[in-house]
Amino acid sequence: MVTAEKIIEAINSLPEREYIRLRKWFSENDWKKWDKKIEQDSKEGKLDFLIKEALNEKNKKPLRNL
Repeated sequence: MVTAEKIIEAINSLPEREYIRLRKWFSENDWKKWDKKIEQDSKEGKLDFLIKEALNEKNKKPLRNL
C-alpha cells in the first residue's frame, strides 16, 4: 500500500515540469468532483433553500443592476 508520506516524497522529487502537470491535473480533478457534487445536490433538492432565500430577498426589495 502506498502511503501519503511516500506520495508526498515522490511529488517533492518531481522535476518542475512534471510537478506543474500534476498540480494542473489535481486542480482540474478537484473541480470536476465539485461540479458533480453540486449537480447531485441540486438534483436532490439540497440547494433549494438558496433559491428560496434569493426569491425572499427579491420580494423584500428591488435588486440592483450590476
